[in-house]
Amino acid sequence: MPQFLLKRFGLGLISIIGASVVIFIISRLSGDPIVLLLPVDAPPAVIEAMRKTMGLDQPLWRQYLLFAQHALLGDFGNSYRWQTPALSLVLERLPATIQLACAGLLFSIALAVPLGILSAVYRGTWLDSFGKGFAMLGQSMPGFWVGLLLILVFSVHLGWLPAFGHGTPAHILMPAIALGWYPVAAQTRIVRSAMLDVLDSDYIRMGRALGTPEWLLVGKYAFRNAAIPLVTMLGVYFAAMLGGAFVVEVVFAWPGLGRTVVEAVFARDFPVVQAGVLFTSVLFVAANLLVDLSYGAIDPRIRHAG
Repeated sequence: MPQFLLKRFGLGLISIIGASVVIFIISRLSGDPIVLLLPVDAPPAVIEAMRKTMGLDQPLWRQYLLFAQHALLGDFGNSYRWQTPALSLVLERLPATIQLACAGLLFSIALAVPLGILSAVYRGTWLDSFGKGFAMLGQSMPGFWVGLLLILVFSVHLGWLPAFGHGTPAHILMPAIALGWYPVAAQTRIVRSAMLDVLDSDYIRMGRALGTPEWLLVGKYAFRNAAIPLVTMLGVYFAAMLGGAFVVEVVFAWPGLGRTVVEAVFARDFPVVQAGVLFTSVLFVAANLLVDLSYGAIDPRIRHAG
């Protein structure tokens, strides 16, 4: 078990380091922030002094080492745009993103679980075809496009829901649907496949032979075992929604971390971009690590093989 934990933790640490290198390089490819911070007619001496003050005059490798050194201490520098510590800004905007990701995950599960169960129970019927078709529809429609369609129908034409903002259940409904739409396909397939395996098992056949009601076999015994693969993957889905929330937050003007990072990218605000993306990467790796550990706890063969 300790070897299994150390291996998973080491792989997660390598992933975080790799993510920090990638985001550091990509953020600097977006351009020179000095151009946006100073007037266009600023004297060259002032530009060079500003670049030296911000540490942008040093070689790229040295800038990264300084960034990594300070990041380990929780210091990502001050935001160029908001003039506040970047990490504090990220932590301030993170709860709204977590709220949206949780709502999107609940929506996807509430839609995928019934579809997966019905597709498995009524295998080969029109319900099965509808469930598989609906799942494929979800994968063919990206979240931002779903969001725009929802705004067009429910905000512009019908006027039922607000198109942007934050604070009430009505505000989070459409962003949650747009964010949770895509994972429905994968979750439906997982539930359907697991249910088919369980429904073909010996103890379900025995229950039917003894006259146990079908709804009891499906709802109490079959689904309980079929839900294990989905439950162990919830961490991965949640982490994926944290990343997917970036685009959805921009569409609905949701005041979360994703929208903040996108605004920081356009402003070439390196500290906020680095802090936001790296913090999201840490959450993603942590979620995957928890999933790996849950697999190891459920199936000892995985633990010993690792």
